[in-house]
Amino acid sequence: MENRTRAFAAVGLTVLMFLLVQLGALALVEPFQQAGYQQVENPSDPTNSLVYVGAVLVLTGVMLLIIKLDVQWLLRGAIIFTSGLLSWYVFSVVIPGWLVVSFGGAPLNVVALAAAGLVSLALAVHPEWYVIDAAGVLMGAGAAGLFGISFGLLPAILLLSVLAIYDAISVYGTEHMLTLASGVMDLKIPVILVIPLSLSYSFLDDEGMAAEDEESPEEGTASAADGGEPSETDAEAERPGMGERDVFFIGLGDAVMPTVMVASAAFFAPAEPLISGLALNLPALTSMVGTIAGLLVLLWMVMKGRAHAGLPLLNGGAIGGYLVGALASGMTLVQALGF
Repeated sequence: MENRTRAFAAVGLTVLMFLLVQLGALALVEPFQQAGYQQVENPSDPTNSLVYVGAVLVLTGVMLLIIKLDVQWLLRGAIIFTSGLLSWYVFSVVIPGWLVVSFGGAPLNVVALAAAGLVSLALAVHPEWYVIDAAGVLMGAGAAGLFGISFGLLPAILLLSVLAIYDAISVYGTEHMLTLASGVMDLKIPVILVIPLSLSYSFLDDEGMAAEDEESPEEGTASAADGGEPSETDAEAERPGMGERDVFFIGLGDAVMPTVMVASAAFFAPAEPLISGLALNLPALTSMVGTIAGLLVLLWMVMKGRAHAGLPLLNGGAIGGYLVGALASGMTLVQALGF
């Protein structure tokens, strides 16, 4: 009974964090657009997706090289800086400009800058699980909002589809995500969401995961939703279920990428808004529902003690849910696909 309660609590906390990322991105869509934060000149250009996928491949290669050269401090520093940058994007449109100074001829919100600096400082000096999760939700909402207004419907669908295939290949095929997962796990940076299953759990004191990965890095695949644990057939039989663990991990990208579809649907789909003041229409809502459905299936598989790639289920749910809502709102299939 206790294990079942712990498992349900973990599922509930994971779903809550995904919802916070999704709702945060939807709340940021209009402010980001008004602030001129759209990242590309033509959001409807499908080649934008190919450029982003290429950037992902290059970044993955750089991260693997950093790990191989044993200079992980470079990666930790880069992620902490990026956390502060994304936080500044969010705070700059959320915090009123009570104190604005001119920097290089452009106005600078000093309070927003200070708040972003505090996020980076907290990650640098006290990366406990709640700091990691809070920063991850903030970064996830900001990143998904930025990409959501920068990728039109077709580019978003292409992006999520290609990344889902890449995730499956990197987990089940080449398995290079194993090295990446084990290399970043002990850096305590917000590339993961930490789901504690015990009130006494401390991410700062947890060295068990890194030690296990170092001892047996060849023993199978790492799922973004599984914290890099081994998953070969023999190993699976010995792995504890979710209710017997103190913690499990899910990649921040697993929350961000399907939310890009949610934000893109809210911004680009020609459907009436459902809630005043929030960029939420029927296609975005059903995309959210599809993402959560995929997440629940993924967590059910993880609770069975098996590692799996997250994006095929999550992105598939987001795209499928979006298409259902788009057609239900009166859009044609051609319109829904962004042609």
